[in-house]
Amino acid sequence: MKITRIFNDESGKSFFGELEIALKDGGPIGLLSERFPAGDIIFRETPSDYDFKWHPAPQRQLLFILKGRCEFKVSSGETRQFAGGDVILLEDTEGEGHCSKALFNEVRHSIFVTVPEGMSF
Repeated sequence: MKITRIFNDESGKSFFGELEIALKDGGPIGLLSERFPAGDIIFRETPSDYDFKWHPAPQRQLLFILKGRCEFKVSSGETRQFAGGDVILLEDTEGEGHCSKALFNEVRHSIFVTVPEGMSF
C-alpha cells in the first residue's frame, strides 16, 4: 500500500515522497501490515475556505482524510490534491513546511494520528 509523505531536507525545504507500507497475507480478511505504535488521535473539521500558508507540521503525524478535497504545496512549488480515503505522512516538522488549502468550497473531515519518536514504517 502506497501513501504520500511530506518531508523536509537538512536545509528546511519540503518535498513530496512515496512510502510503501508492506502488506502480508492475513487470511480470509485480506492483506495486513505489521502493527505500528500510535500516539494521540485528533479529529478535525476544516472550513471550506481554509487556506493556510507556509507552516511546518507540529509533529510527525499521519493525516487520514475522511471527507472533502484539499491541496498541499511544498517548497519546490509542486502541488498535489487529496480527497477522502487518502493518507499523508506529515514529517516536515522543521523549515518552510507546506501550504494546505480546501478545494471546491468543501469542508474537510480528517483524523490526525501522531507518530511516536523514532518510529519508522
